[in-house]
Amino acid sequence: MKKTIVLLAMILIALTASAQTSWFDDVESDSTTVQSGSVAAYKLFKTENIWTFIKLNTRNGVMEQVQFSFDDEKRFETYLNLIPLVIKSEEVNGRFTLYPTQNVYNFILLDQIDGRTFQVQWSHEPEKRAVVPISSEW
Repeated sequence: MKKTIVLLAMILIALTASAQTSWFDDVESDSTTVQSGSVAAYKLFKTENIWTFIKLNTRNGVMEQVQFSFDDEKRFETYLNLIPLVIKSEEVNGRFTLYPTQNVYNFILLDQIDGRTFQVQWSHEPEKRAVVPISSEW
């Protein structure tokens, strides 16, 4: 009788652990998904600098460098590019995404629909910020 109770207890524990694991596997962990289940229009990307992020408009490729701080003079948002990379009728949430490179200041921007790529460089110095096409189509 003791063996049966112990066996049943072990089975219940195993089933409970399995159910919890599968529930967590189903939870959406991608930050591009908002509560409604749609793809987010904006996404923040970490840089190697703990104070700096890149905010990407995933619809049209427009990006801003975002720096946070408790010091008002060091907290800001500034554009990396002002001109959308697609026309308004071709904007789709989730169209663009960023990939980090080994260079702390550079990312690769990918247009996930047509495959175009851009080098994105952020900097604390305005003259060193840039978004440059890599793809030969441009």
